[in-house]
Amino acid sequence: MRILLMKKFDAIIGRLAVALLATPVPGTLPAKVTSILLIRPGGIGDAVHLIPAINAIKAAYPHTAIDVLAEKRNSAVFSLCPHVRTLLHYDKPADLLRTLRGRYDVVIDTEQWHRLSAVVARLIHSPLSIGYATNERSRLFTHQIGYSHDEYEMHSFQRLLDPLGIEPQPVPECFLQIPAHAAKKAAAALIAPFTEKPFIVLFPGASIAERRWGLERFRRLTELLNGLEIRVVVVGGKEDRAVGDMIVSGGAGMNLAGQTSLVETAAIIAKSALLVSGDSGVLHIAVGVGCPTVSLFGPGRAKKWAPRGEKHSVINKKITCSPCTTYGTTPACPADVRCMKEIDVEEVFNAVTMLLTSTRVMASLCCKREWIEVG
Repeated sequence: MRILLMKKFDAIIGRLAVALLATPVPGTLPAKVTSILLIRPGGIGDAVHLIPAINAIKAAYPHTAIDVLAEKRNSAVFSLCPHVRTLLHYDKPADLLRTLRGRYDVVIDTEQWHRLSAVVARLIHSPLSIGYATNERSRLFTHQIGYSHDEYEMHSFQRLLDPLGIEPQPVPECFLQIPAHAAKKAAAALIAPFTEKPFIVLFPGASIAERRWGLERFRRLTELLNGLEIRVVVVGGKEDRAVGDMIVSGGAGMNLAGQTSLVETAAIIAKSALLVSGDSGVLHIAVGVGCPTVSLFGPGRAKKWAPRGEKHSVINKKITCSPCTTYGTTPACPADVRCMKEIDVEEVFNAVTMLLTSTRVMASLCCKREWIEVG
């Protein structure tokens, strides 16, 4: 409800603010770039996909301080990126005021559609501001970047760096770094037999109800995996706790939903053999820590958000009304979310076993992935 209200506020107040503000004078990149601010409101997935761009900035400008203005709901992701100097909160008045009073050589607004972040970027003292030209927001930037729903989001974020002279670079398999304290707590949570044998992580939740695959399907998948002596660990927030208990009832696995922080969840996923999830921020975290994934897409745009590469299997029924999500908004479904309900349990199970076989987990029966730790 809060997110919906923010979107409505943005559509009214944001549009008015954009109209009232003057267009900035075109600026040039300073000879010495000492500070860059990235604005990243929104969810976990956006934040994860932005981190390779942050890494690219640091590689090109190693002595430049990088600050991030994020939301409380996605800010923990930036704990997985050691190149962020200061993390500020977009929805915390004191932090927002501090940001508006600051001075930066470059401000990059990474929001794709909504206007208020562009207003914030315009109010900050900076000779260079960069943002997407998706609506009237474009007039508030010195450099406007095009945006396509058919381009992988990680690549879209990298194109924001064009005015800085930073060319797109291959993204390493692991681009998130897990703090040592989170790795230790995750290791303590994974009691035997999970530390000695391969286990699979399931995330049954989603920020949008239409992206949920369903309790019964996850439960049946767990039974099939148990038949191969592969146990499961369920992760998620407190809202996923009850569902997790039912998925692993009868000793079928371990439910850690609601018991770990985001970075601790990342550490658990990094130690697993594979993650099964719908289109979610947890899915993108798995990609960032180098974990193979089986992802279930329906309302979401697979071209924009689905993981890439041989380690990732994407199941998408591609029915005629899918995808329907645009700029984070999913309309009410008149077809009873067929795009998700038509994904069969056996289809997901087969994708899991094929991926495990290709990554040699089934053959070795030993998960050897190590944590990438910081600290």
